[in-house]
Amino acid sequence: MEGLVMLFDFYRGKTVLITGNTGFKGSWLSEILLLCGANVVGYSLEPSTNPNLFELAGLRERMTTIYGDVRDLNKLVETIDHFQPDIVFHLAAQPIVLTGYKEPSYTYEVNVLGTVNVLEAIRRIGCVKSFLNVTTDKVYENNDQANYAFRESDKLDGFDPYSNSKSCSELVTHCYKKSFFSESQTMISTARAGNVIGGGDFSPNRIIPDCVRAMEAHKIIEVRNSHSIRPYQFVLEPLFVYLLIAEKQYFDHNFSGYYNVGPDSCDAITTGELVNLFCKKWGGQAKWEDHSVANAPHEAGYLQLDNSLLKETFGWKPVFHIEQAIEKVVEWEKSRISAGCNHDLSIILGTMDKQIISFSEGFQL
Repeated sequence: MEGLVMLFDFYRGKTVLITGNTGFKGSWLSEILLLCGANVVGYSLEPSTNPNLFELAGLRERMTTIYGDVRDLNKLVETIDHFQPDIVFHLAAQPIVLTGYKEPSYTYEVNVLGTVNVLEAIRRIGCVKSFLNVTTDKVYENNDQANYAFRESDKLDGFDPYSNSKSCSELVTHCYKKSFFSESQTMISTARAGNVIGGGDFSPNRIIPDCVRAMEAHKIIEVRNSHSIRPYQFVLEPLFVYLLIAEKQYFDHNFSGYYNVGPDSCDAITTGELVNLFCKKWGGQAKWEDHSVANAPHEAGYLQLDNSLLKETFGWKPVFHIEQAIEKVVEWEKSRISAGCNHDLSIILGTMDKQIISFSEGFQL
């Protein structure tokens, strides 16, 4: 448990604010911080799906959550002023590519203005020492160049409304960092994470949730864009890195920067390969069919991140590779199903905490 002990020593007793804590990644991050002994405060909308990990893990009752919209600057200012967080993780977003095409205005409002408001609230109150904005691997201008891994110095210009809005969120963060925080005690970084998979994701139009839903309904998995290559990683990989970046820059401004948080190149695989792995690990009659749609909204065919800066700066390396990540997804989802319609908290939370502790044993720096 070296990784968890290391984080425990730093986060114990600190007040940590997470925007978007009711979401998939926000819920996992909240649970890690609770295990570390942090005072965890969330600022978020109500969960967007039913079921959702936030409620399945009992987080509604086990942490403080202020239900609000990141487009509401006054409420953000009031929240930060009241709780005086030491550290802020900004995860609140409209995170789905296809939703971005359907609701571009809303996507830009949440992902761009929301980032402005969080940073502005932090600027006005002045108590935060470490801020991390979580964006995406899709922020880069992508020409589908095969075998090219994006570096942090590459041009930011996402193609679709979701990706572009996160590019804008990055630029907003850079602006605030240079304009308002260059002489401040507040250290600022962004983290551009790859495609995250893990138990408890119930989002629409995401491949692993689609696989799980098909298994529960005893249906064949329908896959779009089966040849698209993505840098898939287990959910705890980026979350532990977020915690590491926030800790390191808290003490040393030299760690404040912009980081790709992606897997090694061996884990950048096609969606079809990912689903084959899922079917293998799930067992039974699991199988899939290609349901690609002609003239569908554009999504990049090839996407990979260069994670060398993260390795060089922190001595980091991934803990799980893709096959282990799929094993953990299947383990979590089958434990949820075994918990029955009443969603036995002891079973679900037990599996969640077991996976966090197991992962932390390999997180050594």
